[in-house]
Amino acid sequence: MYPEPTNIWQSIQYSPMGISLAESLWAFPTIETIHVIALVTVFGTIVIMDLRLLGITSTNVPVSRLSADTLKWTWMAFVLAAVTGTLLFISKASSYMVNPFFLGKMAVMALAGLNMLLFHFLTYKTVTDWDNAARPPSAARFAGIASLVMWLAIIFFGRAIGFTLGVYDCELLNPDEAGFYNSLAQYVCQM
Repeated sequence: MYPEPTNIWQSIQYSPMGISLAESLWAFPTIETIHVIALVTVFGTIVIMDLRLLGITSTNVPVSRLSADTLKWTWMAFVLAAVTGTLLFISKASSYMVNPFFLGKMAVMALAGLNMLLFHFLTYKTVTDWDNAARPPSAARFAGIASLVMWLAIIFFGRAIGFTLGVYDCELLNPDEAGFYNSLAQYVCQM
């Protein structure tokens, strides 16, 4: 019924779980709905914190208190989004791995994670000095604006993935076509 996998992505996609998810009438849309709700929660809690870091809203609330109130929700929703995202990936792995919007989403998520790590391990160490300031220092403001821009890009890429499912797939690649994307996609499809 399914072709013999020729790469790791097809092996994932044609696994019993991948086939079950892809063939189920309700699994993919249900998981996708939960994924979107989780991402909206992640984005919403991040926006609350980023707007505070920019000095736009909640300026009467200490940054540390707002962080304590939102961070647990951000992480719970992020874990849920990661689990549901992984399940969505399993169902169409060979399509996702050559979809430039999926690859863009993953790259920007990695950058957003790096931004968060730098903020928490460097800038946030001095939060006691600016916790109650209506306008936090420039490093905190930069982290906030970078975070907002990256998460808007993640949402854009995520939405674009949904509109391009079936457009990109290892089996649809033209081996004679030149260009960076096609070369990268060919490499990924040989893994």
